Amino acid sequence: MSDRNILKLGIPAGSLQKSTAELFERAGYNIKFSSRSYYPTIDDQEIECLLIRAQEMARYVEQGVLDAGITGHDWVVESEADVVEVCELVFSRVSRGPVRWVLCVPEDSPVKTVQDLQGMRIATEAVGLTKRYLAKHGVEARVEFSWGATEVKPPRLADAIVEVTETGSSLRANDLRIVDEVLQSTTRLIANKDSHQDAWKKTKLDNIALMLMSCLHAEGKVGLMMNVLRSDLKNVLALLPALQEPTISELSDPEWVDVTTIVEESVVRNIIPELKSIGATGIVEYPINKLID
Repeated sequence: MSDRNILKLGIPAGSLQKSTAELFERAGYNIKFSSRSYYPTIDDQEIECLLIRAQEMARYVEQGVLDAGITGHDWVVESEADVVEVCELVFSRVSRGPVRWVLCVPEDSPVKTVQDLQGMRIATEAVGLTKRYLAKHGVEARVEFSWGATEVKPPRLADAIVEVTETGSSLRANDLRIVDEVLQSTTRLIANKDSHQDAWKKTKLDNIALMLMSCLHAEGKVGLMMNVLRSDLKNVLALLPALQEPTISELSDPEWVDVTTIVEESVVRNIIPELKSIGATGIVEYPINKLID
């Protein structure tokens, strides 16, 4: 097999590693990690994986060391990497929403707006992102790289921090107050520009993106199928909060039809008793692993 038919794919080490592997597994790709290797194995001979920090991913993708990788939009912005964002993958460690980079100060700080930080010291892991944010607001401040435990640095080691959060619980636990939101970020599948213009690699990437996104689209959804008398069909269809038009199939008995649809899992416990009360029978709920529009 030629090098041309190998896609070099970066898998994020650290906080996104487990959720990335789980998403790939649901999409049909089995990734296995070894504690002694930065080269995870994957059950696709056309993909070669490299385990690398999400913070560095965009830089290596831009340089062509990797054809593609999974990383946060925030790290693409931070590194100012010139890459293609193939698709957005809305998943993270805790929630299924975006993470937020926020400007924070101690609860008792006199700082109320970003302008109040003129000449002060700010600690953050996202130095470039923070400097550009301050410049946009016309503020000059000292921005220092934080090697970790950023939340504990104010007030002795910094006047403020720019930190990423999902729930805000760590900020509250350290008596920090959010002054402003700097950036919202979600996970992205990114690609090197030259790789994305290569027909084979682009097709491979598009197929991977399709399968990953189909799993995310299916989250929280289930299928329902049931038998319905034709005379009750109108009432049943009016009740179904279908994500798509229900499929109606003929049965051997001409007075009955089979109705199949996809609904949010959260409504099932309420809708099934209602369906039964208006005449639906043989109601079956089944899981949805992938949903492709």
